[in-house]
Amino acid sequence: MGRMRGLAAPVLGVVAGAAFAAGALAADYTVKIGHLESTAQSRHIHLEMVADLVAERTEGAVEFQIFPQGQLGSQREMTEGVQLGTLEATVSPAAFLGGFNPAVSVLDIPFLLPDDDAQAQALREGPFGQALCESFNSRGVTCIGLWPNGRKSFTSNKPIASLEDFAGQKFRVMDSSILIEQFRALGASAVALPFGELYTALQTGVVDGEENPLDTIRNMKFYEVQDHMLVSDHGAMEDVILFNPAFWQSLPEEYRDIITGAFEEVIPDLIAHKAAAVADARKAIEEAGLEVTELTPEQKAAFREAMYPAARDAYLARAGDEGAALISAYEAAYKALDN
Repeated sequence: MGRMRGLAAPVLGVVAGAAFAAGALAADYTVKIGHLESTAQSRHIHLEMVADLVAERTEGAVEFQIFPQGQLGSQREMTEGVQLGTLEATVSPAAFLGGFNPAVSVLDIPFLLPDDDAQAQALREGPFGQALCESFNSRGVTCIGLWPNGRKSFTSNKPIASLEDFAGQKFRVMDSSILIEQFRALGASAVALPFGELYTALQTGVVDGEENPLDTIRNMKFYEVQDHMLVSDHGAMEDVILFNPAFWQSLPEEYRDIITGAFEEVIPDLIAHKAAAVADARKAIEEAGLEVTELTPEQKAAFREAMYPAARDAYLARAGDEGAALISAYEAAYKALDN
């Protein structure tokens, strides 16, 4: 699978990388890379690390200029920019790409990735991850890899400590048939609402609960209007690293290898950084007084057995033959992890 690296440069006050500053001349290749997170969040911090590694290993020939916080537009605008060649690269949440590439919505399926970080990375790097990346080729962009960016858990105003507790509850979801079926499999209903309306919807009882990573639940203060949290880690939040195909092919093979290698190399630190943010968020949420329950391995297996088939079928109905091939690759790889 592809990997990426870059040099960091001062961009709108953001300095991304001291390595290149050491007396180098102008870079041969400049990569403008846009994303949505703030400079304090894991994605940006590790893009800076990639930038430094690439600058060092290409001896300054490749410079990454990182534009955080949507400075280059919405994710759709950035993805289209990469398609058109007005932007060299973007790192996008997979959840924002389903309309652009229905195949990537496979990542919406709950309990897709195992809890073990090494096993999850084996899926990203193996035939499943490679096939998922290749599905972008026909959409006019080049995927060079997947990056982990946390996992979702549940909160609600009603108890959610067991599978049975979900029956009859209403949960906010992104507009995704896969996520709607995920809740239907639990006996709950799902309401598609814009993210910006979620706090008020929870506060007023339009919905009982929601699903998000713990650090998002903390940062958006959803815990202020919720009473219960179930730490389930059911939904993988994956980032997709996309390059403009013409630009990517213009790079010498050696530089492409350096870039893809750098993106992969920082993954353990990226996971650790995200885990620390989640642990800090969990502590704050518990201190706020929510009842916090964590699924046992046995409970996770039961939730997966209930949720995975319905969500998978919803995905297959949308993604057709391309989706069926991806599911086959995934299920073979997932089964092999236990052998």
